[in-house]
Amino acid sequence: MFASARPALTPGRSQQTEAYMNRAPLRRSILAGLMLSLPVTSAFADVISDWNERAVTLLLAQKLGPPAAERVLAMMHLAMFDATNSVEPRYAPFLTKLHISREVSKEVAAGVAAATVLLASSPEANAPELKQALSNDLQRVPDGPAKEEGIRVGETVAAKILTNRKDDGSAAPDGHRPITTPGVYVPTPRLVVAQWPGVRPFAMNKADQFRPEPPVALSSSEWAHDFNEISKVGRFDSKSRTADQTEAAKFWISIGGDVFYPLARALIAAKKLDQTDNSRIFALIAVARADSLIAVFDAKYHYNFWRPITAIRNGDRDDNAETERDPLWRPIADTPMHPEYPCAHCVQASAMCAVLEAALGTTTFSEISMTSTTAPGAERRWTDLKSFINEVSEARVWAGFHYRFSTRVGREMGYEIGKYVVKNLLRPVESASK
Repeated sequence: MFASARPALTPGRSQQTEAYMNRAPLRRSILAGLMLSLPVTSAFADVISDWNERAVTLLLAQKLGPPAAERVLAMMHLAMFDATNSVEPRYAPFLTKLHISREVSKEVAAGVAAATVLLASSPEANAPELKQALSNDLQRVPDGPAKEEGIRVGETVAAKILTNRKDDGSAAPDGHRPITTPGVYVPTPRLVVAQWPGVRPFAMNKADQFRPEPPVALSSSEWAHDFNEISKVGRFDSKSRTADQTEAAKFWISIGGDVFYPLARALIAAKKLDQTDNSRIFALIAVARADSLIAVFDAKYHYNFWRPITAIRNGDRDDNAETERDPLWRPIADTPMHPEYPCAHCVQASAMCAVLEAALGTTTFSEISMTSTTAPGAERRWTDLKSFINEVSEARVWAGFHYRFSTRVGREMGYEIGKYVVKNLLRPVESASK
């Protein structure tokens, strides 16, 4: 009697890992025509943080802007949380709590959930490195029922998250209407995510739930003060801006998760929490940042407030005697292509830090440093959350992108959103034994 033939195993892979990799939805990709080097991590030393770093790297290489990237990160981290929390239930689920009757590898469940969401969110790309990263992780777990069930849990939870977010408004067409008068030319570059006010939030009830009051009146002394301040310190060749301020301004031109999530990873790692608590904190951070961007773009496109480069070059038309026109003024770099108010960097930073403050129970920590692709050679350092938020806010003034009142409102708005997410999402539940 002849034994049935089996396909040859990929070198180094177990039969169970090979079987999963052949059937899993890993044929989609993240990058088209680009070989990407993912961060090398020891398998499951911290599966949640590992996949956060991998995802941030992938989304940056894909050049996906913050609103869309944070949506993906929120989906990924919620899938990882629901998968982990299904295995070790201590909190209310975001969407799914599976009933599990046998041993499960929660590390496998979380890793498969993360990879499934990432790959499904980039259907046109090719990511062999991502496939290999998951394969390496799975290979370090012995074959058996726990591994097999972990794969099932991860896939099931991720599928439910993806289905839930399929028609959330993020893919809606851009219907922004430029403001002009008949026959008069206006610049025609496409604006950034003009459809984002219509995206369904993850935790907020609606996009305008935290919409702030209108910008300051152009006739006010506060407008004149902030106009004149940014006119001086935000100019590309400013003599009023210090070298350190210039470095910070260039550092925070970066818009990606690589200048936000390293702080979160370092602070969460220092707490030495278990996988369930890690997955919850990362999910809360990602949701707070994703919802803060929905809220801030709702406000931006609602108020449609002019950027400094527009205001300063029209300083003789704002009906304020304390402002003057500078026809040659420009900021330190190209102005972002969306309305000014409020400051989106400030909203993101404070939303994240509100979650971290709740998780850490403090705002201070041992010194943490980060680098930025937009300021080569620079390394910024912080020892508390407030100084981190303040630097982000100040840097947007020094870069010539945001007025001071806009950064203040952005900080307040983000902090309230972060607190709201912590209060209302993924709450602890009583133990079944009580």
